[in-house]
Amino acid sequence: MRVQTADKNITIIHTTPVHQLTSGEDKSCVFVRNKSIFKRFLTKIKFIIHNNASSGEKGNLMLSLTSESTHIFSTTGLDDFDRLKTLGTGSFGRVMLVKHKATDQFYAMKVLDKQKVGCIMQDNSNLYMVMEYVPGGEMFSHLRRIGRFSEPHARFYAAQIVLTFEYLHSLDLIYRDLKPENLLIDQHGYIQVTDFGFAKRVKGRTWTLCGTPEYLAPEIILSKGYNKAVDWWALGVLIYEMAAGYPPFFADQPIQIYEKIVSGKVRFPSHFSSDLKDLLRNLLQVDLTKRYGNLRNGVNDIKNHKWFATTDWIAIYERKVEAPFIPKCRGPGDTSNFDDYEEEDIRVSVTEKCAKEFSEF
Repeated sequence: MRVQTADKNITIIHTTPVHQLTSGEDKSCVFVRNKSIFKRFLTKIKFIIHNNASSGEKGNLMLSLTSESTHIFSTTGLDDFDRLKTLGTGSFGRVMLVKHKATDQFYAMKVLDKQKVGCIMQDNSNLYMVMEYVPGGEMFSHLRRIGRFSEPHARFYAAQIVLTFEYLHSLDLIYRDLKPENLLIDQHGYIQVTDFGFAKRVKGRTWTLCGTPEYLAPEIILSKGYNKAVDWWALGVLIYEMAAGYPPFFADQPIQIYEKIVSGKVRFPSHFSSDLKDLLRNLLQVDLTKRYGNLRNGVNDIKNHKWFATTDWIAIYERKVEAPFIPKCRGPGDTSNFDDYEEEDIRVSVTEKCAKEFSEF
């Protein structure tokens, strides 16, 4: 699994012995200084898995990796980072801007309260997850400030979500938490999808009720069981909200929102183009047998729609399309695109009561 960092030469990977790659036994994290080396490493790993390389070939490949990865270094603990500012808070913890002392690189550190991770957690110790810091802030903040995005602006972001879901769904993963708050804009104007807390591997159907009320698909609300099609419904909600400045289904109480969603009745602003309205009618489709993304042609019904006629999908994937909006960033550690939060001291229990439960972390 890969998490790209703010420094394009650094990649965070889970390190696991080759023979354990298919068993899910992830062991630790390291920082790789050269992204191209990491990509070549993945290619070699795929070769081993899919072509059943001999022991000798495995040894040669690992030796090659070792000789190339001269810049790998490990972090030993919290003392390796300076904690600078809180970027966001949630029910499970907070995200902080930190600076790695040895490299002067900025990262986002997620601090999770162990006792809130699951019912068996009882102490105040935390889990720390160091990830890429994206200085452009949340799409939500920029959307509220601007009011609404133009259709070309919204299409630029929507195309990236389409490609993201196409990839996730190919892995049988449902995202289940699409909303502007979970989309960060990087210094180049491209979005990054965050918060995979609700993501789930599903090959058939699942019944878990989760997500944001305004973005829930009808089948989730009705507890009928659902599949990947819920992500395409959420895409329709997001495109509508980006282009209108507000979601298609909103009310004071969640139950009222749910009633509107289940009804399937959508009103479009007068400034919506006919192509946009047609796409949204096919995404915000209560009937699963008619919803785009869930039909015989899959994601191609969306990618080939008239609203996306001007979209160069390869160029979007390769990040060669000029972004319609570049967030103002004064430097790699700038936090001006994030709201201010009251800072709190991180509490750490004297004794570790969850050592067994978190031994694999």
